[in-house]
Amino acid sequence: MGLDMRLELKLGQQLVMTPQLQQAIKLLQLSRMDLIDAVREELMENPMLEESSEIDAHAARLDTVQEMRDQDQKDRTPDVEVDGSQLSEQAANQIDWEAYFQNYSTPTPGTGTQRLRDDDLPGYEATLTKETTLHDHLIWQLQVSEFSEQEKRVASTLVFNLDDDGYLKDVTCAQIAEELDQDEEYVEEVLEIIQDTFDPIGVGARDLKECLLIQARFHELGSIVEDIIAKHLPNLEKKNIPAIARALEIDEDEIIEAAKLIASLEPRPGRPYINERPRYITPDIYIRRVDGEYKAVLNEDGMPRLRISAFYRQALSSGGNSDTKKYVTEKLNSAQWLIRSIQQRQKTIVKVTESIIRFQRDFLEKGVEHLKPLILRNVAEDIGMHESTVSRVTNNKYVHTPQGIFELKYFFNSTITGVGSQGDLASEAVKKKIKDLVSQEDGDDPYSDQKIVELLRKDGVKIARRTVAKYREAMGVLPSSKRRRLF
Repeated sequence: MGLDMRLELKLGQQLVMTPQLQQAIKLLQLSRMDLIDAVREELMENPMLEESSEIDAHAARLDTVQEMRDQDQKDRTPDVEVDGSQLSEQAANQIDWEAYFQNYSTPTPGTGTQRLRDDDLPGYEATLTKETTLHDHLIWQLQVSEFSEQEKRVASTLVFNLDDDGYLKDVTCAQIAEELDQDEEYVEEVLEIIQDTFDPIGVGARDLKECLLIQARFHELGSIVEDIIAKHLPNLEKKNIPAIARALEIDEDEIIEAAKLIASLEPRPGRPYINERPRYITPDIYIRRVDGEYKAVLNEDGMPRLRISAFYRQALSSGGNSDTKKYVTEKLNSAQWLIRSIQQRQKTIVKVTESIIRFQRDFLEKGVEHLKPLILRNVAEDIGMHESTVSRVTNNKYVHTPQGIFELKYFFNSTITGVGSQGDLASEAVKKKIKDLVSQEDGDDPYSDQKIVELLRKDGVKIARRTVAKYREAMGVLPSSKRRRLF
């Protein structure tokens, strides 16, 4: 079969991801804080963009976030219509940006209060503080100890190799001895001094057993406690009291008393020094009830309000050389698309939230137990958008509801079949039922997974035992054997 060369023409359509479209998609899936960072970065790079004054931005926000916080009855859902088509360079030059943003003046705020002079204020360094870490606390004890210089050198190496919980897990005494050119036995002796004398008690242990033994000996809890820790921790974890009693040949009551003492010990000695700051979530949107109806109100607090620079806009209209005009025009197009993309993003978030309100009204009024099954396609069809767009909107976006703060994707749940008069339920609603059952159970005889299945069926929920186990594990609920109360 011979090869031949020929020319053919084909007519076809292909989706092209323009830079503007890529930017719009990127902004859509950003979290609120990431969007603020992206906008501020663009403000630094694009001279055509400028931020409205804080006073004017605050005044413009009074009808949204501030009124929402004051439980006002005004709905400030954005109603700006945005044309999604790309404007030509000529059209960009003709845009009347006054229709979108006003050029605000920045008045100087007056005040009747007397201000302190800079000389009266404490220096910046005087206002700084630093929380004490476990390593700081141990190094301070090391500095005031009676260690010799050589012992301090070994001890400081040991301290700096402890993890945040106070354990020596990543290196061995042999490795430290080799690094410092010391005998392993000498390093062990220094470690024992740290374990016996340094605060918090249990620091420097190499595993949980050693940590608990150090504390038991320090508090003189007795030989039974030490024997249980040294030889029977696995059975204690399983709450297998009879097995421990048989092994130690003592009454179960004594084992239970010893277990109470062990439970009072600290498995993580460094815990008090771990700086676990709470994670604060700022919602992207609020759901408020106004005149009996739920409304979606955007949170624009802290969001930079963008406008086109009047100075550069004037420079563009006044002419200039071609290179300057080309540069300013490119920056104008970029600024225009950023503003339009942000407007479209905010409008889309509101539309998705309003759709969720329509589907999940019972949840808003009655709580998690009344959450309905919902998939992305339901919302996509309701608002006339693609599922992928809805998915991007719900990712990393939080909504403040009468029932608390939730991620938008929380409202999308799989379906659990109801029995009898009970309609289908959302998986999150079933998880709440399981959690409630466990919280109300008898600690001496906790519910097994099969028992929970039976109780749920009586409540009109048809669910498999393996699904109950899956949901229970997802919520961090232990199996019944480990939930049984011993004392």
